[in-house]
Amino acid sequence: MKTFDETIRLGGGLVHHGKQNDRIYVLKTPQEGMERFILQLEELADKNGYGKIVAKVPAPEEGWFLEKGFVEEARIPGFYGNGSDCAFLVRYPDGERQVLRRGEHLEDVLRKAKEKEGMLYMPILEEGFHCRQALESDAGDMAALYRKVFASYPFPIHEPDYIRETMESHVAYFGIWQGERLVGLSSAEMDLAEGNAEMTDFAVDPEYRGKNLASTLLHVMEAAVKDRIRVAYTIARAASHGMNATFSRHGYAFGGTLRNNTQIGGAIESMNVWHKRLQ
Repeated sequence: MKTFDETIRLGGGLVHHGKQNDRIYVLKTPQEGMERFILQLEELADKNGYGKIVAKVPAPEEGWFLEKGFVEEARIPGFYGNGSDCAFLVRYPDGERQVLRRGEHLEDVLRKAKEKEGMLYMPILEEGFHCRQALESDAGDMAALYRKVFASYPFPIHEPDYIRETMESHVAYFGIWQGERLVGLSSAEMDLAEGNAEMTDFAVDPEYRGKNLASTLLHVMEAAVKDRIRVAYTIARAASHGMNATFSRHGYAFGGTLRNNTQIGGAIESMNVWHKRLQ
């Protein structure tokens, strides 16, 4: 059985780490003791030989990390409930991990995506298709579609129990069905306290690509969460023409590239951050 990275409490912060992504990902920083927290991150990275540390850091706390050699790779304005930006600050214990692979291709993807800014095309689902919020009873079919689409993923969305667990806490999943067949999926991972949501976990059955299903899912998710969420964002595969173009069309602004950041589709890939104000 594949072992996924784990999420732990560390020094008052919330950290996701493991060898699958070969990194530490700081999801939440502690409210106090920042200098000690950063030292604990360095110790954890050294102990496990991780190649990258990436941290989501509120703007007022950036200085602690910058003084320790972290640099900014991306930023989301007004991310937190108090209006502070979120900076994605990184360090590379493994210098080779910092080298951007396929740089020309990634630049081409980003350029073409930005050219589509404001060119929103909202497709109408073909007859026999319908879109709705997913239920716990759908978890088995959802996990099967994620297994079909992704050879690897940073979180265990291939497992029905994980999908049910996140449904019960903070994630709203949405799907598109042709009749009884599930053909497209996405999710809104919500932080209601801070008023932001990650639009993520997009997967379309390879037999149904080219029908703009991801665009439909994004439109439906935004409508579902906009009364509770101020800022929507995504961390999209930098090499994907389709996903980057979809977010650009929907009015998302480019926030930066996280280099060699995430294990997805069987390899460590660079990821683009996109963001949008919903309120």
